[in-house]
Amino acid sequence: MKMAMTENNEKRPNDEFDVPWKDILEAYFPEFLAFFLPVAYAGIDWQRGFEFLDKELSRITRESLIGDRRMDKLAKVWRHDGMELWVLIHIEIQGDRKPNFELGMYVYQYRAFDLYQVPVVGLAILADEEAGWRPTEFSYDLWGTKQSYQFTSIKLLDYLETELNQSKSPFAIVTLAHLHAKRTKHRTEDRYQEKRCLIRRLYQNGFSRQQVIDFFRFIDWVLHLPDEADKRLWKEIVDFEESQKMPYISSVERFGILKGRQQEGASMLTGLLQRRFGAVPDWASEKIAEAEPPTLENWSLRIFDAQSLDDVFSDKV
Repeated sequence: MKMAMTENNEKRPNDEFDVPWKDILEAYFPEFLAFFLPVAYAGIDWQRGFEFLDKELSRITRESLIGDRRMDKLAKVWRHDGMELWVLIHIEIQGDRKPNFELGMYVYQYRAFDLYQVPVVGLAILADEEAGWRPTEFSYDLWGTKQSYQFTSIKLLDYLETELNQSKSPFAIVTLAHLHAKRTKHRTEDRYQEKRCLIRRLYQNGFSRQQVIDFFRFIDWVLHLPDEADKRLWKEIVDFEESQKMPYISSVERFGILKGRQQEGASMLTGLLQRRFGAVPDWASEKIAEAEPPTLENWSLRIFDAQSLDDVFSDKV
């Protein structure tokens, strides 16, 4: 059966990509820095490990009063000379300009330095679609007093697909998946082909079985397909794995991935509900925990027009 070329109902709240970016960054932090900030990667003594400072970041967030910073990560690393260093990572995933972004980066930097007296390196990954928005500095100059804070901004739109296709970094694939997801909205067949090619690259780049599974989860999340196309792709994956004798994503793994997708969808829906309506009652949490991914997506879409929690979960069309 020929696949429809367009999908009018493909608008999904997870086009924001919060969950998959956060998960892949945490799981592959050294590879993340090697791709997006190689000078930092080269300066870090990775043999000493690294640590995500969630408790410290929570304190900075609470005291900074700068909006919703769910995608920020604060990591403690060590330089080769033994000096402790903190790296502040912010992934900007909104599709438009964010007010006071530079101020937020500055506030985080000085709050971290003030509270803990350690150098803080700022890195912003801008995954939006506004080519002209490139924040890199917060500054002011008044009556002889000057203040300037500069940080590194990486604009995903700047990456050339030809270069990404030649790179062996897993984050080249992550970036391609994100760019393809933006470019193929409402174009199911194009998205299918791009997703298929990226998944094949996971096997061809010599990644380990766990890496294939982890980065497949990212691709599968951001390049979401309608059910019919998804089933078709799964058959191709199984056939390809059999031909390559690489049974990485078996039916058991698929079950785990689908379960993970449900958990991610439930987490995102809960977060959206909390932002819109406040605390989520137990009855709503139970419905969310039992729902399948398509139902979670449908409820998530209702949030923007719903006037109450009952409207979100109503059986009425």
